[in-house]
Amino acid sequence: MGEKTYTIEYQFHFDDEQISCFNIEFDPHTMTLIRPEITHKPDWTNLDYEQCDCCTLNKDEHPHCPIALDISELLEEFKDSLSTETCTVYCITPERTYSKKASLQEGLFSILGVIMATGQCPVMEFFKPMARFHLPFSTIQETIFRSTSVYLLRQYFEVKRGKSPDLRLEKLDKLYERVQMVNHGILARTKDVAKKDAEQNAIIILNALAQMLSMEISDSLYSIEHLFTQ
Repeated sequence: MGEKTYTIEYQFHFDDEQISCFNIEFDPHTMTLIRPEITHKPDWTNLDYEQCDCCTLNKDEHPHCPIALDISELLEEFKDSLSTETCTVYCITPERTYSKKASLQEGLFSILGVIMATGQCPVMEFFKPMARFHLPFSTIQETIFRSTSVYLLRQYFEVKRGKSPDLRLEKLDKLYERVQMVNHGILARTKDVAKKDAEQNAIIILNALAQMLSMEISDSLYSIEHLFTQ
């Protein structure tokens, strides 16, 4: 347990043999993103530029939106790319390597998810345990299963600390409502930056997942209940 960083590497291999690589490093104990200092901070990263409705940060302490800074390199790399462009995406973690032939938007959806979950946005910090056990290219059902399982495990630790557990997932539903606000805010920030649609579509997929999770919680997780009725 003495490792200094936990690293996830994403590689995008395109049909024209171009390769784009991104190393994402985290503090191994807090799973907080360790990002190199960014010298170029465009206006769209300013905190008060299309600031999310649910944002609790103030620009005196945080002049820039943490998520905007964290994804700025990725946005710059793929701002001229189409979402339907085909590539092979590799996700290399310390434990194993995943790969998938996919559209660019699917690969970006996966890497954006882990970046947004591990930065300094207060709304997204709930996802840090999931980021530690990152599952790239996850399906809707996998995401529902993982999100609710992690949340219920959190309730176990809440009980250990003498607090009351939220077994009805009421707070989780409210959290996903705020996540949707963040996704809408990031879409508003980046709408004039990305010249084509790859990143925008990836964020739209993330938002659709958040909406579906809210619907599933409202429906008492009906779609996965059959797995526990044997």
